[in-house]
Amino acid sequence: MLLFSKHLCEMLVQRNIADLWVQQAFNEPDYIESYDDGTRHYLKQIVENENRWLRVVVNIDEIPNKGVTAFFDRRLRGKT
Repeated sequence: MLLFSKHLCEMLVQRNIADLWVQQAFNEPDYIESYDDGTRHYLKQIVENENRWLRVVVNIDEIPNKGVTAFFDRRLRGKT
């Protein structure tokens, strides 16, 4: 289960990111990156948005896990 922080909700509206895409990235990621700061980044290629890569940052120290932010990562453009 993933809780959406206030900031995450604001970013979804501002960046035109569907809630469904965030859930897909969290539940069925293409890649996962873990960091020492207590976050885990879930990456998912979103076919419906020109195959762009969605990065969802999650605080895994909180239970249930809390989504911190989400954005389309331009650094991953072209990665398959």
